[in-house]
Amino acid sequence: MIKKFLKTLSYVAFDNDFDTDERAWNPEIWAAETLAVLEENMVIGRLVHTDFSNVIASFGDTVNTRKPGTFTAKRKGTNDDVDVQNATAVKVPVVLNQHVHTSFMIRDGEESRSFRDLIDEYLRPAAKSLAEHIDRILLGQVFQFLDNQIEIDPDDTSSDIKDAILDTREVQNVKKVPMDGRNLILTPATETEALKLDLFLSAEKVGDSGTALREASLGKKLGYETFMSQNASGYATDGGSTLGTTNAAGSTNGVMAKGATTITLTSDSSAILAGMYITFTTVAGVYRVLTGANATTITIDRGLEAAMPDDSFVRYYTVGAVDLAGHSGVSTYPIGYDKQINIAASGVIPQLGQLVGFGDSDSDPVRTGEYAIIDVATGSGAGDYYIMLDRPLEAALEDTDVVNYGPPFQYNFAFDRAALALVTRPLAMPRSGTGAVSGVSSYNDLSMRVTITYNGTAQGHLVTLDMLCGVKVLDEDRGAVMLRGRV
Repeated sequence: MIKKFLKTLSYVAFDNDFDTDERAWNPEIWAAETLAVLEENMVIGRLVHTDFSNVIASFGDTVNTRKPGTFTAKRKGTNDDVDVQNATAVKVPVVLNQHVHTSFMIRDGEESRSFRDLIDEYLRPAAKSLAEHIDRILLGQVFQFLDNQIEIDPDDTSSDIKDAILDTREVQNVKKVPMDGRNLILTPATETEALKLDLFLSAEKVGDSGTALREASLGKKLGYETFMSQNASGYATDGGSTLGTTNAAGSTNGVMAKGATTITLTSDSSAILAGMYITFTTVAGVYRVLTGANATTITIDRGLEAAMPDDSFVRYYTVGAVDLAGHSGVSTYPIGYDKQINIAASGVIPQLGQLVGFGDSDSDPVRTGEYAIIDVATGSGAGDYYIMLDRPLEAALEDTDVVNYGPPFQYNFAFDRAALALVTRPLAMPRSGTGAVSGVSSYNDLSMRVTITYNGTAQGHLVTLDMLCGVKVLDEDRGAVMLRGRV
């Protein structure tokens, strides 16, 4: 693997006052090995559309990737000319707003180890952290495909994972997603459920001579190349929820029609705020409230997945609040902000992989953007939490803005390569004379930079592995969300 990478190295620059003769400290080899480990450990990163150009870029630059064009078959008569169509692909702008890095210190006395020792102790764990972070970013885009969501009937306890996959397959068939190249990434909990079924384990049914049973590898099932990722969004909330009931008494046949977006309730809905995520006990799916606090009527962001009978329960969830006052040194979270966001204590612990949206109960109750939480840490105030999102903010956040948490599900992701893009570009080298050595490796549409400097205060070498990328949804019709395990 390393030899293949070394053949594709882009360039390398060294500072003269650094010892570049020791192979173990050659940054281009470090970059190549990092890419090798990165590729081995990514799940979804190997399954989406990737785009690379060997042109140095900077954070915030906009580049163009392409998604395939479409053609329409025509008919012609015996004496007709053919109808010539333009063979063009659609250009899609992508902002390079994901600068992902891992840095670590190798202290004096440890640098004399062999390259293989350094790989095992430092480089491989660091590269795995990058792979995990990129997978979380990409898998966090699952929430951008909720218009194509399915869930086994909440009242049907006999339904299983096979039913869920078949329903997902139907959704993608209707959307005309090509049969070839479909992928399905399961959460760990969903995989466990799947592996209890003969469909996924019985060698004579699977046709893999028992490989699935030995390795818990799901392989191709019902038209999907099926994988499990520990970074797929699946979580349970612990902040509680509240139930209301719907009122369809005045509706046709006592039900609210499939596709309806205006929901009437039996009592005052003032507790259901615009921006909240809600679920219904008799209708599948996740919905977001666009207008609420209006007597007995709320409006949701997408039509009901099925007709809803009278007196169905609606479940809404405890919200949190942005706490700028508790975030030392930060006065605002502007558009494009991509660091930690401090959330005030509200009885809710944000969950890794959780769907989250923001709003202001007064002027802008539903702020632009729905995100996945890709990191959670203890916040600056008592009981506060820091969260990091899958991408920079699309709208600025103010102090006390409402944090709307998504409902607890296993969010399994079905897609093909044309649904989502990972675009990378190489980073610039440090200037000569700065006391740093750096190398860039590019392979298989990915690019990695490694920079090594000496830190006199820490008495060791600081190693930084970083890459510049952007993530973009290319076609919302090419992905679907398979919901499992509502609470």
